[in-house]
Amino acid sequence: MSGWYDRLMANIAGGDLRTFNRDKWEPDSWPGLSRGIGTIEGPRGALAHWIVIDGGRIANYQAVVPTTWNAGPVDDRGQHGPYEAALMDRHRLAVPAQPLEILRTIHSFDPCMACAAHVFGPAGEEVVRVTIR
Repeated sequence: MSGWYDRLMANIAGGDLRTFNRDKWEPDSWPGLSRGIGTIEGPRGALAHWIVIDGGRIANYQAVVPTTWNAGPVDDRGQHGPYEAALMDRHRLAVPAQPLEILRTIHSFDPCMACAAHVFGPAGEEVVRVTIR
């Protein structure tokens, strides 16, 4: 990535402020197999998109959004992700059928995650499902 960044900075320093290549904007000009990637650092964390276009059609698309990075589960060293770790203090639920305390905890990390929550028991059974509309 440093090579790409260095070329970008050289282009900007040389006065080239274009954000895309108009010659390659039309899909008809693309090769049969095209690949693209876009990355940026946003307020909530890293965001990346990958795409493969084959014969003018999307063959594969993947987005890794800040939530993916921030909400990671147990890692390969057995360390809990931040959401799980924050919930391991056995939150006291005022109304167990409406676990707002859990939603608020998760929402404090990532405002995009608290719109749907599923609460599972120790054996993996779903205890309650809350969907906010």
